[in-house]
Formats: sequence, C-alpha cells, structure tokens
Amino acid sequence: MTSRFSIRALTLGALLLTVAAPSFAAPCGSGSFEAWLEDFKKEAAAKGISASAIQTGLTGVVMDKSVLARDQSQKVFTQSFEEFSGRMVPPRLARGANMLKQYGSVLGRIEQTYGVPGEVLVAIWGLETDYGVNIGKFPTIRALATLAYDCRRTDMFKAELMDALRIVERGDVAPQELRGAWAGEIGQTQFMPSSYIKFAVDFDGNGRRDLLRSPPDVLASTANFLAGHGWQKGKDWEPGSANFAVIKEWNKSEVYAKTIGHFATQLSRAP
Repeated sequence: MTSRFSIRALTLGALLLTVAAPSFAAPCGSGSFEAWLEDFKKEAAAKGISASAIQTGLTGVVMDKSVLARDQSQKVFTQSFEEFSGRMVPPRLARGANMLKQYGSVLGRIEQTYGVPGEVLVAIWGLETDYGVNIGKFPTIRALATLAYDCRRTDMFKAELMDALRIVERGDVAPQELRGAWAGEIGQTQFMPSSYIKFAVDFDGNGRRDLLRSPPDVLASTANFLAGHGWQKGKDWEPGSANFAVIKEWNKSEVYAKTIGHFATQLSRAP
C-alpha cells in the first residue's frame, strides 16, 4: 500500500488502542479462530444478516498472521508536512489535473448535490490510491475477521466485519472481490465498511454502490462522507477553517489533512 495508509492505520491505532471485553462465547484470542468464527456466525445471524451472506462471506475464512504482524508493528509517523506533501503531491498533480477534466461533468453534478469541490475529491482520490491504481490486495473479510479475533480492538473490528457482510448481502460487491488495505479499508478512496454502509451512493445509477470500479460512485460517496461531516459549500479548506476540520474527519493526521488541502489548492490552480 501507499504511505498514506500508514498514517491512517497509525491514527486508527492511536485512537482505538483499547482492549474491549468480548461479547461472544469464544473469547478473543484464547480459543481457536475456527471456534470464534462459528460463534461470530451465530451472532451475525442474530443481528439479522442473512444465512446466504454469512455463508458466502465467511466460508473458508482463515486467520491471516500477516495482518496481525502489520497491526502490531506500526511505527510512529514522523514526516513533516513539507516532507510528506513534497513527496506525495508533485507526482500526482498532472494526472489529478487530467482527472478533473476527464470527470468534469460528474464532479460538477457531485458538487451541486453535496457541495464539495472536485479538487478536494480528486486530491483525496490521488493520495489514497493513486486514482484507484493501488487499492490493496488483502481479502477484506479475512483481514477484518483476523483483527476481530485479536484482542486489541475486538468490538470495533467485529462491527466492521458485520458491515462487510452487509455490503455482501445488499449485492454491492461479491465477497471474493472485497480486497483492500490490511486493516479493512475498501475501494478507491479506502472506506471502512461502516462508512461504506453509511455513505456509499450509487451515483452512476447501475443499482450498486461500487467503490472498487466506479469512479462516479467513488467520488460521490467521498463527497457524501464529507457533507455528512459538515462540509460548508463555497467555503475554503485552509487550516483552521470549518472545512479543514471536516477533512480531519477523513483523516485525523494533521499532516495528511494539510496535504489534502494543499493538493486541492494546487489542483484548483492547474491550467
């Protein structure tokens, strides 16, 4: 994955590094993963997830030790804004300007609907996955099940795993296609499943919320996330502004948020 993921993963770890008391029969991390997964299936059914979604989503899922290794070996991010933005923005600027033109009509409709400028959306898109090139290769359900079984943030990842099954259940993405970052982020702007459920929209009108393959869905869903967190239409996104605070809802890292804003400003000035 790209370096930006390390920042989000670090932020996630810093905010949520608590050991939650397990609420299922097989305690996290102590019994076998297989026994834990069987109890999780029962809990998912009790929460109303269909038997078919549980079967197709969880059959054959095993624990992924490489996910645990990544989770437990996160390092403190120490790059300054100047270092990070200087490394991330210039290589993505020309293509970002092209994306603004290529999706100009779609971005215009998105801004009318959600109030978020295309420059901000394209900046996030570029920083997250190089415009969909690097969405990650970890099977999402396996990664989330592994992290839910681990005792560090059990309840959070159990909830995310439930939402991943709901994505499967409503037909947005088949379970074998759900791949992304090691901590469960999905799609071209890296939504956690809970955000996918809450903010993903079908902007291309094909009946599915597809954040893996549909740029209109990706961009509109990202705008919906920002709008849902209070984006103010027509206002700037400079540090200290209300919209900068919304960008920090996307990623808590000050360096990352400032880089999004800087990138968007550069795109707004592109010829």
